[in-house]
Amino acid sequence: MSTREARPGPIRILLVAPAAPLIGGQAVQAQRLLENLRREPHLHVELQSIAPRFFPRLQRIRFVRTALTTAKYVFDLLRNTPRADIVHVFSASYFAFVLSAVPAILIGKLCGKKVILNYRSGEAEYFFGGWGRHWLGIVRLADEVVSPSGYLVDVFERFGIRARSISNVIDTGTFRFRDREALRPVFLSNRILEPLYNIDCILRAYRILLDKFPDARLIVCNDGPERQRLERAARTLQLTNVEFVGLVPHEKIGELYDVVDVYLNSPNFDCMPGSLIECFAAGVPVVSTRAGGIPYIVTDGVTGLLVDTDDHEALAARAIYLLENPSAARAIIEKARQECARYAWAVIRPQWLDLYERLAAGRRRADHAAEGGRT
Repeated sequence: MSTREARPGPIRILLVAPAAPLIGGQAVQAQRLLENLRREPHLHVELQSIAPRFFPRLQRIRFVRTALTTAKYVFDLLRNTPRADIVHVFSASYFAFVLSAVPAILIGKLCGKKVILNYRSGEAEYFFGGWGRHWLGIVRLADEVVSPSGYLVDVFERFGIRARSISNVIDTGTFRFRDREALRPVFLSNRILEPLYNIDCILRAYRILLDKFPDARLIVCNDGPERQRLERAARTLQLTNVEFVGLVPHEKIGELYDVVDVYLNSPNFDCMPGSLIECFAAGVPVVSTRAGGIPYIVTDGVTGLLVDTDDHEALAARAIYLLENPSAARAIIEKARQECARYAWAVIRPQWLDLYERLAAGRRRADHAAEGGRT
């Protein structure tokens, strides 16, 4: 009898992750994974937000917000974890790891559950190589460590931790591919406005691009703590035709891809930005720094163009190369489009199902053995 036939009921998964109204790639991926997994009849999946919303007036107060949110988050874990077979924890680095991942892993193990640590931060090497090394023992408590990028698999291997890569899911069918016979100097940045993503580098690159193409246009999408400072920086650089459009709902982002011709990406650290694959699907060529896991997604000169981190001159030069070499740009766009198939749910689905089923079978064997020992 197969594992699925022998199973007495659905596999119960508690997905612990960022959720709306939080912004960012993790929240998008968590929602996408939730929607796809809920279509599986032998799975029962619940989402627990790492930042539960309640008492909104009190949560506007900085330190009170942290204390209340953490207390409510832990309370929800204690309530929800006993009902699960598997606790699937999304995680970033630094205090996000300590405040979100650590409680979920510890409570999951204390409740006798199988735990998946789905680590998604490009800062892993710097975090665990610094003060985060004290938390590596918590990582080792997880039954499985999963990352969306082979880059983080390699990072964890250097710390003596076995990890596996399961890529992000990109619904490429939601993005209209537009043929671009000749690229226009219309650029897009779509990362959270925080220091990690170094939007300053894009602004400095755009200053060079604007000098060469006076009709150039830059759309800065998304929001974050750096927005006001970046708007001031754009004025200091005397940049024209720059639009800070704020946060765009993910279901609307395809409309932005449709009006731009080059995507600029300049993080100092990164893991697997889904926006790059979305650009592949929309026919928008990518010029990016080669931070973290980006070279695991973009092959330089084949599916995009890569430069060193914080090198605005190289970023501008590679964008100019695309604009001035339409045949090379078209070849990159077509190769990138072909890459999209790797990130379809049909490809990713069996990897998650196999992992869940194996962990659930192991837990139930342990439960049966424990019950046998009590009889």
